[in-house]
Amino acid sequence: MNFLPENIDHYVVEHSQQEPEILAALSKETWQKVLNPRMLSGAFQGRLLSMISKLIQPKMILEIGTFTGYSTLCFAEGLSKNGKIITIDKNEELETLQNKYFSKSGYRNQIIQKVGNALEIIPTIDEKFDLVFIDADKVNYENYFHLVIEKMNSGGIILSDNVLWSGKIVEELDPKDEDTKALLSYNKLLNSDERLETVLLPIRDGLTISRVK
Repeated sequence: MNFLPENIDHYVVEHSQQEPEILAALSKETWQKVLNPRMLSGAFQGRLLSMISKLIQPKMILEIGTFTGYSTLCFAEGLSKNGKIITIDKNEELETLQNKYFSKSGYRNQIIQKVGNALEIIPTIDEKFDLVFIDADKVNYENYFHLVIEKMNSGGIILSDNVLWSGKIVEELDPKDEDTKALLSYNKLLNSDERLETVLLPIRDGLTISRVK
């Protein structure tokens, strides 16, 4: 979902860094072989995720929602020396594709894959995070937040994707639409929690940057 006029959006993309070849290949294969390829972060947002990671130079990243691993590789670009990224996804069928590109990248040894329910896996992780990316089932965004907030280092960043939900968050709410209802509550939480400084960016489908005080 793009909220900018098409000509402005094209200009922005053309005047931003282009994605590396390995990510272009991963994007192409995702669109060819995987259901719901729109879940991919994509080139422009991927460059933003990479830039944020490079600015932070995190020692430990947690990614909730791996999909085919595009955003994983973007974040890995900014890892500090000996840094790690733990990425969680419930879909074991995507592991082969993920591993294909993780192995081609220079970050294979820095990526820790976990398959299963993130709500069960996160409490077992004994790490403090500098960067967390939440991009999984929307109804559990708040649950993920509550699980990670106490594991964040001071100054750490929580990124939340799809928070504008194709604009549904400003439309009349369908009582049966649990995803939009959950995001409305989540967006309010991020902007009211005194432990955070939050900015919601209207990039693609909405990306929130929350800094832990």
